[in-house]
Amino acid sequence: MQTGSVKWIGGQQFVATSPSGHVITVDSDRSSNKAPGPMELLLLALGACVVMILEKKRQRLESLEVICSGERAAEPPTIWTKLEILYRLRGQLDDTAVKHAIQLSEDKYCSVAAMLKKTAALSWRYEILPPA
Repeated sequence: MQTGSVKWIGGQQFVATSPSGHVITVDSDRSSNKAPGPMELLLLALGACVVMILEKKRQRLESLEVICSGERAAEPPTIWTKLEILYRLRGQLDDTAVKHAIQLSEDKYCSVAAMLKKTAALSWRYEILPPA
């Protein structure tokens, strides 16, 4: 079992320590906006899954930007209900390999996507930019 901790530091702010020992401040009060909120962190985590698969496919990735957009339910709990991911990749990349890597990430290997797809419609697209 993995264990992390969340310590309240005042207001709606917390210092979270991950099971691997990394520390981040979290702010549940979106009006004060002093740190990312919990749901924002979940949205961002969605973008961190594809690089390993691209490497295994021996793609020569120069840069990657993943833009994650989402809509939340209007009533509590305000879960993610619609998610859109745009992958912007640069490098000497094979279109078929990129598409397959993203598909594998979203359908099989990305735990965050697997969890979020239980409540949200998830779509994705990608753009391959020419090498720099």
